[in-house]
Amino acid sequence: MSESDRSTLYELMGGAETVRRLVEAFYPKVQQNPLLSPLFPSDIGPVIDKQFMFLSQFFGGPTLYSDTHGHPMMRGRHMAFPITVERADAWLSCMSEAMVEVGLPADLRDFLLERLKGSAYHFINTSEGE
Repeated sequence: MSESDRSTLYELMGGAETVRRLVEAFYPKVQQNPLLSPLFPSDIGPVIDKQFMFLSQFFGGPTLYSDTHGHPMMRGRHMAFPITVERADAWLSCMSEAMVEVGLPADLRDFLLERLKGSAYHFINTSEGE
């Protein structure tokens, strides 16, 4: 196994700097999305910080989220919000746009989005008609 084969996604992305840039590119897109913006507070700063910590950990970096907030339990933390397939797709679309904006290579971007799809669709708790 080569050295690059042992790298985490976090390292392949560019570490903390890239994860921070990604999250900061992502949330303005969320705030402008009519499906997603109602789910988020107007003071998005704390959400950005939590997402930075979570994605750092999710992609194999330091366990910032767990160290600060305990076990992620992300499905449970999202149950209070009506998450539909359409909203999960919108979230993934905003993330994809942010990945392009920060310059992640297409192959890495595709891999990261595939990994995030599992979580995004796992959070669905509301059908479109509700």
